[in-house]
Amino acid sequence: MIEVSTHRLSNGITLLHHYDGATRMVALHLFYNVGSRDEQPGHTGLAHLLEHLMFTGSRHVLRYDAPIQAAGGESNAWTSSDMTCYYDVVPAHNIATALWTESDRLLDLTLSDESIIAQKSVVAEEFKERCLNAPYGDVYHLMSSLAYKVHPYRWHTIGNSVEEIESLSRDEVRSFHKRFYVPGNLVMCISGNIDCDRAVGLAEQWFGGIPACEKPLRSLPQEPVQTSPRVLEVQRDVPQNLIMRAYHMCGRGDADYHACDMLSDVLANGKSSRFYVNVLTRSGLFSELDAAVGGSHDPGLFYIRGRLADGVSWQQAEDAIDNELRQLVEQGVSEYEVEKCANKAESTMLFENVGYAAKATKLCMFHLLTGDASDINREVSRYRRLTPDDLNRVSRRLFSPDNCNTLRYGARR
Repeated sequence: MIEVSTHRLSNGITLLHHYDGATRMVALHLFYNVGSRDEQPGHTGLAHLLEHLMFTGSRHVLRYDAPIQAAGGESNAWTSSDMTCYYDVVPAHNIATALWTESDRLLDLTLSDESIIAQKSVVAEEFKERCLNAPYGDVYHLMSSLAYKVHPYRWHTIGNSVEEIESLSRDEVRSFHKRFYVPGNLVMCISGNIDCDRAVGLAEQWFGGIPACEKPLRSLPQEPVQTSPRVLEVQRDVPQNLIMRAYHMCGRGDADYHACDMLSDVLANGKSSRFYVNVLTRSGLFSELDAAVGGSHDPGLFYIRGRLADGVSWQQAEDAIDNELRQLVEQGVSEYEVEKCANKAESTMLFENVGYAAKATKLCMFHLLTGDASDINREVSRYRRLTPDDLNRVSRRLFSPDNCNTLRYGARR
């Protein structure tokens, strides 16, 4: 059981607190409820660009990392389709330094023309390095645009292209920041060796005086139901052909999410999984074959990804995957498979939630997802309650041929 206390500041900031006396450190995690799904077509990459700009200086902190490092700590950040996280880990007696720096860049981020130009260049180079020059770097870009036609999940978090990143104007950047970087759009967690009263007092001291602003409201387009299979074939300079399948599934907060997640484990988690036993070890068609769920807040994708052995045709690979999915749908999942996967899910979550910093991340994520951070303590039971009937019902809908998107990512010969 992870104990968590919740306190709401008058300006709308939600503060979560978790005490861990086994460490002398404290983690401060700030989750802004903004991601690439909040961008507009043709103007993508804003959320990730702002993550970079948050480190370029504020009114009283000209170089963000300097005070944190001087306090014996470290800081970093990440952006997803749904949220943006900034985190600091410092010795417990220096937590005020982290709160001061974070509050200053929330209230008075500089956003100079020079920093915007510089960080656009940095992000554009990152796009080239990760997505254009790395083998298989554009796989998820291609699949997202194939599977989604309306929802903003159709573009990648880093942006849709170098050109779109470079074309972002300073007014767009400042407007995006002003809209989403407001107290009511922020949940933060203080986790580690600090008691709740002190955590609340320091949060009020450093964040309580920031004026409340109007909280942004989302009105995102809903992706229509896919009614026929889609196929995209490309060629790239890569060592092996790769095939990817994506099936539309529910969002992370949906009641059937855990069944989808368990189906990915039934297919591909470990050497007793169906893909490993029935396809990888017997057919010789693939050098690797995996399945995973995206875990996005809005309805997302269930992925199957495999690298083909030399000489294997697309049809052979697809037939092997389809045959395994057909057997799963027609014959169903066994009680043993459900129990095995539930045990693995519980073990994974227990290990993931060991550290105070990991708990801070998970608590913020659950608060943004459900409005109740303590939902983290109910996750194991959601997997334990699953039955073969649950997985069989979900698999019939999930693996419908009309719900399938196929990317044939070929190696140039």
